[in-house]
Amino acid sequence: MKNISRKKFLNVCGSIVAGGAIAGVSGVLLNRTTSRAAANPSGARYRQEENTSVSPYRQVASFEAADNIQSLAQHNGTIYLATPQTVSVYDSRGTMTRRFAVAAETVRDMAAGSDGIYLLHPAAISVYSHDGQLLREWSACSELSNYCSLALSDDFVFVTDMDNKNICKYTREGNFVTFINSPGRFIIPSLTFGIECVGDLLYCSNSGRHQVEKYTLNGEYIGTFGKAGGAPGLFNGCCNPVHISCTPGGDIITSEKGIPRISCYGGDGIFRGILLDGKQLGGGYTAYDVKVWNDRLFVAGKKKVTVFRYDETLASAGSACASCGVSCPLRRGGINM
Repeated sequence: MKNISRKKFLNVCGSIVAGGAIAGVSGVLLNRTTSRAAANPSGARYRQEENTSVSPYRQVASFEAADNIQSLAQHNGTIYLATPQTVSVYDSRGTMTRRFAVAAETVRDMAAGSDGIYLLHPAAISVYSHDGQLLREWSACSELSNYCSLALSDDFVFVTDMDNKNICKYTREGNFVTFINSPGRFIIPSLTFGIECVGDLLYCSNSGRHQVEKYTLNGEYIGTFGKAGGAPGLFNGCCNPVHISCTPGGDIITSEKGIPRISCYGGDGIFRGILLDGKQLGGGYTAYDVKVWNDRLFVAGKKKVTVFRYDETLASAGSACASCGVSCPLRRGGINM
């Protein structure tokens, strides 16, 4: 063992004592920081600014599923809810019309079309008839895939892969077509890789960059919109937006986690306004899944689906929608179902 002088020994001890004092102060600060982090487990790096505008949407109905909702889909006003090993089907008023069992425990996302109900699993896709019969299924085209979201076009299925950081394109029959890669690289820290087909365009979230990217259905990159921040029109936290949907008029609807909110953007990326904030959505930290049918917003969180509809009285009180000059199908509604 190397000898140490008394002077050096005292200096070391002094450093330890000082370090302990600093650690004590740091511990208090860390404890305070941890307490704040516990209140916001999303790890948000940006404080969301208060939404001072009034939402023009009023809750008009709600209904509950038997278990936690893993995914929400809609097709021509029919609502589909995936819970562990079950798909339940509801009419637009929330009355369940049928339910059927599915083999897989986990459903990451779901979409419905005239040819069936598409369920996305962590490394596979299954397709069921509207009566609940398994029609076909196929495994992921890549090793170590971790699928997140899917979208349907008329002829293709698009799937986002969190681990491989790309979009996989399949035919409706399950034949692999190609990979779509971001020219700036997808940064996806968690299962926050939403995707939506809007006509002949594809929108997906590059959540680690706080952006939404736009492609043709052939995978050609068109552009990007979105920036990080807590103000309306920016994407808050560590990885947002989580979910992407669209209106009948082609506007883009985004849903964020951390401090949940649902916002509307034009197809060109211009911010329209916040449609629903965390208080209206029911709080929490998880992003709410959202789908649009005609003039109604269907929002799913935990075991509950809530239906919102545009209210002219609320809109006239100073909402972002009231000042928007776009002819939006969502604004044609009233407060009655």
